[in-house]
Amino acid sequence: MNNKTQVLPSASAVPRQRVSGVNIARLLLEGRAFFALIVIVAVFSFLSPNYFSANNFLTMASHVAIFGLPAIGMLLVILNGGIDLSVGSTLGLSGVFAGYLMQGVDLQAFGGILYFPLWAVVLLTLALGALVGLINGVLIAWLRVPAFVATLGSLYVARGVALLMTNGLTYNKLSGSVELGNTGFDWLGFNRILGIPVGVLIMAAIALAAGFLLSRSAFGRWLYASGGNERAADLSGVPVKRVKITVYVLSGICAAVAGLVLSSQLTSAGPTAGTTYELTAIAAVVIGGAALTGGRGNVRGTLLGAFVIGFLSDGLVIIGVSAYWQTVFTGAVIVLAVLLNTLQYGKRSK
Repeated sequence: MNNKTQVLPSASAVPRQRVSGVNIARLLLEGRAFFALIVIVAVFSFLSPNYFSANNFLTMASHVAIFGLPAIGMLLVILNGGIDLSVGSTLGLSGVFAGYLMQGVDLQAFGGILYFPLWAVVLLTLALGALVGLINGVLIAWLRVPAFVATLGSLYVARGVALLMTNGLTYNKLSGSVELGNTGFDWLGFNRILGIPVGVLIMAAIALAAGFLLSRSAFGRWLYASGGNERAADLSGVPVKRVKITVYVLSGICAAVAGLVLSSQLTSAGPTAGTTYELTAIAAVVIGGAALTGGRGNVRGTLLGAFVIGFLSDGLVIIGVSAYWQTVFTGAVIVLAVLLNTLQYGKRSK
């Protein structure tokens, strides 16, 4: 009998190494939007001396705000397990509606033209966005129309209404007139507060409000619960229909805000504005790590996803890459993000 004692490696040594490797992989997977943004900034800063500057970052951030705002609304819808294909058309319709009000409403019955002050234009435009979202929510929650079909129909209807309102033309010169009391519209797009564009501040404010709604309110808990398992949430007393309608209303409002900011930046409102922005918003949400099946995602990730797309697109423009290749790169990023989401959530569900 061999009396020699055999020294074995510690039972925790190998598992600890494996756990460390798993933790690093998980960190990279969950923080992919942040790391992708760092890589994008580093690469384009190397390729162009004009990229890495505070002024350029602020300019790009103002571009990000245009589709970052609808992306926040899209996040709420996707958390609920739905989809909103109408946000781009709602954005275009809202801009056209605001331009229509800024041009003055001809009241033939009263023999004059009514010019709305800026605050009234903003409120009425937000109400229009909420109305589009309400129609979507009622169709989906109460009439049980599939979200894809309902919002696809709204996409065409909203775009058609915008074209009818303008006869296919564009409302120009929305700066207004001091004599008519309708000035200040361009303030949303061009003005800066403490050096930061107003559009970026609006996006930040809405992002903070959405983050608070999701993490600090009963509605946020209801939303995650209904998105994760709607049947179980319903049996637990969650008002799933009300939650569903609310997220589509909020999505419509976010799209309307983006329409106001975009029209203000351009000082014009065209019926084709916001075309394909619904896909960009979905891409930002997916890149940010939200699950398309619902119940998983956060505002921070969605904003990072929006910045990834915006900084990538603007970087390609700065180095002179064709706009066609921009579409290719954006599509590739979306596919990669979906694959990574499958890895992340697929493993968790096993």
